[in-house]
Amino acid sequence: MSCYPPYQAPEASRRYVLDSVRETDRDRFLAALFAPEPARSDLLALLAFDHELARTRIVTREPLLARIRLEWWREASVEAAGTGKARAQPVVDALTEAVRRHGLAHDALAALIDARGEEIEGSLDVMRTGGALADLQLGVLGVTDLASREAAHAVGAAWLMGEGPERATLLAEARALRNRIDPGALPILLPALTLDRPLSPWRTPLAYWWAARRGRY
Repeated sequence: MSCYPPYQAPEASRRYVLDSVRETDRDRFLAALFAPEPARSDLLALLAFDHELARTRIVTREPLLARIRLEWWREASVEAAGTGKARAQPVVDALTEAVRRHGLAHDALAALIDARGEEIEGSLDVMRTGGALADLQLGVLGVTDLASREAAHAVGAAWLMGEGPERATLLAEARALRNRIDPGALPILLPALTLDRPLSPWRTPLAYWWAARRGRY
């Protein structure tokens, strides 16, 4: 049970997050739709949060400005995981609702911010970053078993990689756990399907639906 006071994001903020993730991260947006509400909306909030962190390297190439931007999000995440009023910003609104509903620890949010921060003056650690987001997503889905965590970490890291043998190995490791995972984790595992081969926009939701029915990814 959450230790935070309840919070309800404005409908305008929820709509903003939904539209933003659908536009910028369509495959993971479609996969999130397989989660029941309110976990579905909370997964979208996490994806929008991660997208804002990832945009740092695009918004500015000046390290100092990039760190200032990440510090803004760090402060916003502290507010989201607190008991008072969070700053008025659509993604922060949605993140606050998700964090307080599920009792997500601020340390878990900070882990994702820190992982994304490595990219300011170096290369992204895909294992660390993919795992940090996966842990937050699993918290929203209420999935706690080790097999699901290992599979989610592998898929999360593979998502951040280019095509190659390392990504193929991670996907194989994740799929080797298919008979042991909690089916509740499927909304964050289904995007693995699009890493094997490109799927047309109309085929992706059908492929996800069929895979979800069979417990595959």
